[in-house]
Amino acid sequence: MPNYKLTLSYEGTRYKGWQRQGNTAGTIQEKLENLLGRILGQPVELAASGRTDAGVHARMQICSFRAETELSPAALLRELRRYLPEDIGAEALEEAPPRFHARLNCREKTYVYRIWNSSAPNVFTRRWQYRVEEPLDLAVMEKAAALLCGEHDFAAFCSLKNSRKSTVRQLRAVRFRREGEELQICFTGDGFLYNMVRILTGTLLEVGLGLRTPEDMPRILESRDRALAGSTAPAAGLTLWEVLY
Repeated sequence: MPNYKLTLSYEGTRYKGWQRQGNTAGTIQEKLENLLGRILGQPVELAASGRTDAGVHARMQICSFRAETELSPAALLRELRRYLPEDIGAEALEEAPPRFHARLNCREKTYVYRIWNSSAPNVFTRRWQYRVEEPLDLAVMEKAAALLCGEHDFAAFCSLKNSRKSTVRQLRAVRFRREGEELQICFTGDGFLYNMVRILTGTLLEVGLGLRTPEDMPRILESRDRALAGSTAPAAGLTLWEVLY
């Protein structure tokens, strides 16, 4: 059966995350699988590069699926674009190698967390940013981020309790960008745990606000204790930015 690679973008504001959840309606996976099923006249199961949480956005989400169809990828892409809502974009669709899998073959992801660091209104970007009015000390945030980079056990930065899977990940880079009143934190790694980027962000923000020091980071990592890390930053500020294979 032919294998396909679908590239998506979406605004996650009104969705309950990527993953289909039994009787829970309103997930992006559910909407796409139902639409593809109607177009193709057969059940379709999508695998995604990662399961974004409720309210999280994606500039580039990669999916793979198998289907028998006489439609060309270009024709199927046109049908998707015709029926998808305005907050989900089908960016590209192509036939993929038989063994391609969106999640298993992924080697690197980049997430961007956007912060509106000002007391001024952010009317037009509020769905994509977390507002922090107090000044942030970027120098100490960068120092703390450097101590988090590398291969570590990130159990303290994961909300999922009692997971039997490994919590070791390689955080390859954390970069900061300022664009006017907006601060962007870019996280690149080989994979991320449940809520990991949002907890890393919340912890770094506490450093920037003077509530923690960079020297706390190794102790938090070594503890493997979620209670010692910072708060979980809101979903609205987070975007899955890029996926590499």
